[in-house]
Amino acid sequence: MTYHPVVNAITALLTEKGLAYETFEHEPVRTSEEAARVRPGFSLKQGAKAIIVRYRKNSGPAFAMFVLPGDRKFDGKKAKEILDTKNLTFATEEEVEKITGGVKVGGVPPFGNLFDLPVFADRSLFENEKIIFNAGDRRFSIAIKSADYKEIVNPVILDIAFLNNRHTPQDGV
Repeated sequence: MTYHPVVNAITALLTEKGLAYETFEHEPVRTSEEAARVRPGFSLKQGAKAIIVRYRKNSGPAFAMFVLPGDRKFDGKKAKEILDTKNLTFATEEEVEKITGGVKVGGVPPFGNLFDLPVFADRSLFENEKIIFNAGDRRFSIAIKSADYKEIVNPVILDIAFLNNRHTPQDGV
């Protein structure tokens, strides 16, 4: 099966660094919930979902990536504070494909560094020993140790998500 070239870029990076990883081929998935159903031995909480946002900087539009566990929701109010902006929206499907070289929404890996994006990861992601994510294709997932992900991507780690049943952000995207 042929996958998007980002899949090979990620597996090559992990191999080059000598890191252990598992790969999974599965039916195409778009959401964290769908992905959790096709990834044996992994929970929704272990799924690392990558969200690309567009925001306003003084110099004009900019993009950033937020990574959070699959069981959590993105807090737009916190993201606006982090990025020091009042104008924040999810990137459109067209923008995501342009930024990632053709990766479809739902297949975007949490490796914003591959796309020259700043990466902000929710602290709770690292409560998992292992995380799993779509690796550039909706049909292909990779599982790695969360500590290895932190080392390779070097995200800014903060609180940017909430559990769906805990509260609702006042000013979400």
